[in-house]
Amino acid sequence: MQQALQQAESRMKKTVEATATKLSHVQTGRATSALLDQVTVNYYGSKSPISQVGTITTPEPRLLVIQPWDKTLIKEIEKAIALSDLGLSTSNDGNVIRILVPELTTERRTELTKVVRKLAEEGKVAIRNIRRDANEAIRKLEGGDLGAGGGKSRSRGGGRKRGRTDTDPVQHLTDTYINQITELSEAKESELLEK
Repeated sequence: MQQALQQAESRMKKTVEATATKLSHVQTGRATSALLDQVTVNYYGSKSPISQVGTITTPEPRLLVIQPWDKTLIKEIEKAIALSDLGLSTSNDGNVIRILVPELTTERRTELTKVVRKLAEEGKVAIRNIRRDANEAIRKLEGGDLGAGGGKSRSRGGGRKRGRTDTDPVQHLTDTYINQITELSEAKESELLEK
């Protein structure tokens, strides 16, 4: 049982981390290097993230500056940003690329809030699926059937009580990690609604 719990916890942690990464890519009107994490540039025949071909700084709250280590990449980086779905425009002076992150309209903030909620819900569903898998693994380890319903029905006084207490540690893990995702999404929403 302990091994099943450890596996479930490990998977839940990874799910929270993946959700946090996805949320960090949602534009909030503030300049952050995380906005460019998914943008790759062709660098000597291989696709590389911008952070691996130059230095990204945020000298002002709405300004990103990219200083490529190889100046010949400036056009390639600008092209990659233009082709991304970020909606950012670039300018360069031959040495660095400047990206002014536009301020978000109220309508766009509302749309992005819905995106944040959707990403959070996807993370929560993944956590619940891990809970289901862990409960099934524990049932198999303990000899299968947890009462007349095979453990699938929610007990309302029927079935054996033992089934409920066996899954309590899994439910505790589930609640913990779902709360973490809720906290992440609430923080992102409040960041989005700040003007």
